[in-house]
Amino acid sequence: MTTVRLNSADPVSIDTDALIVGFRSGQDGLSPAAGAETLDTAFGGGLATSLAALGFGGKPGELAKLPTFGSIAAPVLVAVGLGDSPDLEGLRRAAGAAVRSLAGTARAALALPAGTAEEAEAVALGGLLGAYAFDRYRTNGERKEPVAELTVVSGAEGAEQVAERAAVLAEAVTLVRDLVNTPPSDLNPAKFAEIAERAAAETGLGVEILDEKQLKDGGYGGLIGVGQGSANPPRLVRLSYTHPEASKTLAFVGKGITFDSGGLSLKPSASMDWMKSDMSGAGAVFGALVGIARLGLPVNAVGYLCLAENLPSGTAQRPSDVIRSYSGKTVEVLDTDAEGRLVLMDGIARAAQDSPDLIVDVATLTGAQIVALGWRTAAVMANDDAVRELVVEAAGAAGEGAWGMPLPEELRKGLDSPVADIANLQPERWGGMLAAGVFLKEFVPDGVRWAHIDMAGPAFNKGEPYGYVPKGGTGAITRTLIGLAERHASI
Repeated sequence: MTTVRLNSADPVSIDTDALIVGFRSGQDGLSPAAGAETLDTAFGGGLATSLAALGFGGKPGELAKLPTFGSIAAPVLVAVGLGDSPDLEGLRRAAGAAVRSLAGTARAALALPAGTAEEAEAVALGGLLGAYAFDRYRTNGERKEPVAELTVVSGAEGAEQVAERAAVLAEAVTLVRDLVNTPPSDLNPAKFAEIAERAAAETGLGVEILDEKQLKDGGYGGLIGVGQGSANPPRLVRLSYTHPEASKTLAFVGKGITFDSGGLSLKPSASMDWMKSDMSGAGAVFGALVGIARLGLPVNAVGYLCLAENLPSGTAQRPSDVIRSYSGKTVEVLDTDAEGRLVLMDGIARAAQDSPDLIVDVATLTGAQIVALGWRTAAVMANDDAVRELVVEAAGAAGEGAWGMPLPEELRKGLDSPVADIANLQPERWGGMLAAGVFLKEFVPDGVRWAHIDMAGPAFNKGEPYGYVPKGGTGAITRTLIGLAERHASI
């Protein structure tokens, strides 16, 4: 794991292998951003001119590398574009892109705008997230090691504390990314539960794990139904964090399908190769609980990891089966590939028994989310407008894209079943993301504040890396959940 420290010295004199500085673009051309002023003097006032000659325009995330020839202590200078007026997320992305470009470099210093504690945290967090690499299964040694040590140039008051927070957040996100990137052969429900149990022991979290027999005896029909086709049986993991000064309790529920073939309603092969990421919701909940514990937030938090493997076999559930959920409601399974909502309905009903002030479920739930909002923006639905806006605001503050969506009442009729209380799929394809949210709302008891986050797209980056986001597992929504806990801790 990359480490981070602070240094308030002039960046010209910092002993490091590479120095990262920011440049703004504007009507008057390139100009050094805060933190880079003395560097321009060290280069004889011609640094911006040299960068412009290389075609560097200072656009957000744009990079240029220059040898320093002894003009400053660092042998390599990395200029990163900040655009005209970068916000905190712009700083995170710039730091991440620059650090990611330095793989193979042992040490790097970030002399980006960090005049406030918030800016220092953004630079530190972006750099740490940009340094991520998943090399567990590589044997050829071709992948360069990520930057091992980062120095953030800042003398802002409180910067030390926020740098520590950035390290905790980065560690939580890294934990989730590693889980999402792990192949399903090495991460079945029981293995995920073991990892959670070990982490709970290390961080002081309470942990309870229900195996397939306990789930069956307890009436968790959704988890049993989804997992019954696999040789790897389902698990429900309950993680808990308590604080003596807490007055609020949050419950997070995560979809944890460690591999989703679609079951008997089999997916096309082209849609299956990244379904190891279908446990990203449970991963985000797991990472958030670990982060909350390490930050010591004065709030109570409970996390439910709803873990199952959805495979076809002679024992798999069939379209037209009827299952009884943990809440007691019966569900007709019209499509076994609409399985995430089946495990979540059990988790939501169980979480409500903890009498939380808020339940938030997180899932890679529908392909319709990607159709509606693309690969980088999660959808947020809720049974309370204020709750929906609270979650969207927390996501925005964390730098994670999210957009509030409705739960149209008219979609409920499409979930009617002639043989059960509700069907798990509506017959029409339109509004599939919203209909899934309407389905889940049925399992939230009256009077319980609840939000649903569908992050099917943001959880896994199938394209090229950008900013601090790598290819593969992103760790999306982990920081949003921690942010929600921080907001409730301050109420």
